[in-house]
Amino acid sequence: MTNTAVLIHGAFCGGWCFADMMPVLQQRGWECHAPDLPYHVPGPAQPADPRLAEQSVADYTRDMAAFVKQFSEPPVIFGHSMGGLIAQQLAAQGLAKAIVLLTPAAPWGVLPSTTREMALAKGLMQASPFWNKALNPSFEVAKGDSLASLSPEAQRRVFDMFSPESGKALFELFFWMFDAARATTVETHKVQCPVLVVAGADDLVISPETCRAVSGLYANSTFREEQGRGHFLVMEDGAAELAGRCADWIDAAVK
Repeated sequence: MTNTAVLIHGAFCGGWCFADMMPVLQQRGWECHAPDLPYHVPGPAQPADPRLAEQSVADYTRDMAAFVKQFSEPPVIFGHSMGGLIAQQLAAQGLAKAIVLLTPAAPWGVLPSTTREMALAKGLMQASPFWNKALNPSFEVAKGDSLASLSPEAQRRVFDMFSPESGKALFELFFWMFDAARATTVETHKVQCPVLVVAGADDLVISPETCRAVSGLYANSTFREEQGRGHFLVMEDGAAELAGRCADWIDAAVK
């Protein structure tokens, strides 16, 4: 039997963000796949595909569902940030053997837990109408929140791989209460597989409190808070060791 892991990235990113974690999983015998979400082309200098602005979280989840259905049995799904929300939605469809949620975005109905999280949403509102266009990433913003726990050199190196993101998807994530389609809804009672939620103690984007609230949505859930780590813990120092701890949890949780 082949152990398969699918790793789903977050906003403004690509499958490249799991480059430090996948070798550890592969050494443990896992076949790893890190697909890019639709129209995510690495490099903020690249012009956004016009179709990106039309992408909903629901479109991303539909695309990832088609991807995981190619395997003979449900894989373990890792999801970082927005990818963590997608992983939850896939698990609710019975498409995951287990899910590992790394600083996951919360589903519809979960309020932000900290003033910092509220400030991020306010910043989007002040940026001008964004919900019908593709947004380019900002280095000044990223280095102060998602990349804050990386060294200055790593911040620039990682940011240079960022890509534009769908404003529609960001609207659905941050302003779910105004989204009539409820694109970020998760039917939590349908998530029957084991769930691991990993929070970064120093995360300035999705707080440990919010991650704990996500963990509390699921009956078969384990919550862990990683000290000294921020939002981009998938590429911070120690990412390989984090991957090893996640693999240990999988070995124990998935029989």
